[in-house]
Amino acid sequence: MNQKDNGITHTISLLVMNKPGMLYRITMVFARRGYNIESLVVSPALDGHYSRITITAEGDPKVLEQIIKQCDKLVDVLHAEEYQDPSTIEKELALIKVKVGTGERSEVLQIVEHFKAQTVDFKDESLVIQVTGNTEKLDACVDMLRKFNLQEIVRTGKVLMRRGLQAT
Repeated sequence: MNQKDNGITHTISLLVMNKPGMLYRITMVFARRGYNIESLVVSPALDGHYSRITITAEGDPKVLEQIIKQCDKLVDVLHAEEYQDPSTIEKELALIKVKVGTGERSEVLQIVEHFKAQTVDFKDESLVIQVTGNTEKLDACVDMLRKFNLQEIVRTGKVLMRRGLQAT
């Protein structure tokens, strides 16, 4: 759970059967309660029979509690939980395209180095930067690059995993 400008951001993880229509049923639970989903990541779990859904949403914690209970009751949902435990690893990835001239290039590359990011495309007139980390790190990197001519930003949304042997 992170504090944002207009509310509290929650990270919810669901383990579901990998079946058609699951994502729709989950997102409809959020929509019926008026809860806006900010990011959504879906990927197969270890054996392919299950999928991990990670949702980032902002809103009232009491409403969220009801949403999680409703999701947990859905057929084919094995587990639904909000994660706010410091022993949870949270990461996301961003690709940032910057239009940059030769005079600005070294300053942009210093920012890339500072954030331990990577330049994944290097052209005469632009750079594409890949940065990974927690939300705050990505936000800070984007803020530092805003003084340049940002062309595009694409972000993955959060993925998370508990540390150690405890299941996520």
